[in-house]
Amino acid sequence: MKILFISRATLYKDTGGDTVQVVNTARYLEKIGVQATIKLCNEKIDYLGYDLIHFFNIIRPADILIHIEKSGKPYVVSTIYVDYGEFEKKMRKGIAGFFFRLFPPDLIEYVKVIGRVIANGEKIISPSYLFLGQKKSIRKIVKGAAMLLPNSKNEYIRLQSHYKVSNAYSVIPNAIDPILFSRLSHQVIRDERLILCVGRIEGRKNQLNLIKALNETIYKLIIIGSPSANQIHYYNTCKTNAGSNICFVNGINQEALVEYYNKAKVHVLPSWFETTGLSSLEAAAMGCNIVITDKGDTKEYFEEYAYYCDPGSPASIFEAVEKAASEEFNEQLREKIFTHYTWLVTAQETLKAYNNILGQRN
Repeated sequence: MKILFISRATLYKDTGGDTVQVVNTARYLEKIGVQATIKLCNEKIDYLGYDLIHFFNIIRPADILIHIEKSGKPYVVSTIYVDYGEFEKKMRKGIAGFFFRLFPPDLIEYVKVIGRVIANGEKIISPSYLFLGQKKSIRKIVKGAAMLLPNSKNEYIRLQSHYKVSNAYSVIPNAIDPILFSRLSHQVIRDERLILCVGRIEGRKNQLNLIKALNETIYKLIIIGSPSANQIHYYNTCKTNAGSNICFVNGINQEALVEYYNKAKVHVLPSWFETTGLSSLEAAAMGCNIVITDKGDTKEYFEEYAYYCDPGSPASIFEAVEKAASEEFNEQLREKIFTHYTWLVTAQETLKAYNNILGQRN
């Protein structure tokens, strides 16, 4: 079986959770006998020889439409349906903030796509996106898909509710590398005052409110991640506001993260929205207590094992961190992750979806 993965043009340049998902899904599919080739949406692609196309990020329909139209192949979509609406309305300042509070989310996303063309020279590779717009483009992609592959049932429900369109779907879990993130060190004593936040530094991830919550407290906060290419100003604001107990570590590979996860008591991801929170899964697998946003699909993964916070409230973030730092880690969370949320499980569930689609077509 030969599968063509197509993802955003900046997949490797501006890395994020989707980068980890794409690369590891392909890697583990190869381990179980599926030939998966990763291409970027702006590459020239020969579609011949592939049985199926697998797209990622339905909120970027301009990256997808052209390949559907040109290839004529059946396709699936890992939706990774992130909702930026609350962040845009509550945290954007100035003229942009006024505009985002006034207009619906899909129009805002359309304007952002046009804005990236003007500001960064990014190309809109799908001409049809310009006249369809964001909402109609996504509806078209959903209707035409052989199957949708959300990371949770709640993600599919949100997508269906917003776009008023349904299709067959199969939940494909986000995951961890079970070998890498099982390297617990019993020789290192965890520092109960050491707090980690691993993720791309951008407004949605909400590092600024985390900084406000922990500034000049008894806790030492290490923020690990690279700034989003389009949010350098946000990154600089975070650094300017950070107290002496807060430090930044630029993006490092997952191997290097193991050392940090081994030492910290708590990992915090107080985002305005998360479909999963990959770094939270990794940290929990390494025995860290988890503080995570209550916005999005996180409760489907972490249930009662996490400490939830309101991203808009530094006081709520601090309270959750304080509680997580004072309590013992629940080993049942590790057991759940290593049973249900490994990349091998992801690959196996993805292959089931492929077989279902290709079997029906044959």
